[in-house]
Amino acid sequence: MSKFNVPQRAEVSENNQAIFDNLEKAVGFVPNLYATYAYSENALANYLALSNAKTSLKAKEKEVVNLAVSEVNACDYCLAAHTAIGKMNGFTDEQVLELRAGGASFDNRLDALARLARNITQNRGAASQDVVDNFFAAGWTKENLIDTIVLVGDKTISNYVHKTTQVPVDFPAAQPLETVIA
Repeated sequence: MSKFNVPQRAEVSENNQAIFDNLEKAVGFVPNLYATYAYSENALANYLALSNAKTSLKAKEKEVVNLAVSEVNACDYCLAAHTAIGKMNGFTDEQVLELRAGGASFDNRLDALARLARNITQNRGAASQDVVDNFFAAGWTKENLIDTIVLVGDKTISNYVHKTTQVPVDFPAAQPLETVIA
């Protein structure tokens, strides 16, 4: 598998330079994965528009999906990034690990969300009916279902970009799940 160099600001288009500047102001740095999108004139802006689009899911709920999907797809970059973001959204280390495994014993509603995200990802979109029924029984709506599916797609895109390019992870590494579950 080939490794890509992370493009620097001077190596990307003016449009992407402006996005780099905005990311620098908002986040404090340009994450390597986002910089990699800038190999394309349009991909970075398009991805950020999708990732930041309005949704019925709250930030903490989005991290439930991001963690479950990234674990199924074995994306070291996204697991590292979303472990950090999950903690910023109030999850403990133990909760992050449980969410990555596709569950949330600490919250019935988030458990149904994590199980759905994991099931959709594992089954390439063909969610098991019992998992969908459990999702609705936990109080989620059809709007939440569609928004969850869109978020699974969003995170899968990033997972695939990293799995293909293998750019360096610039977040603290996530603990391997198998060492915790074993």
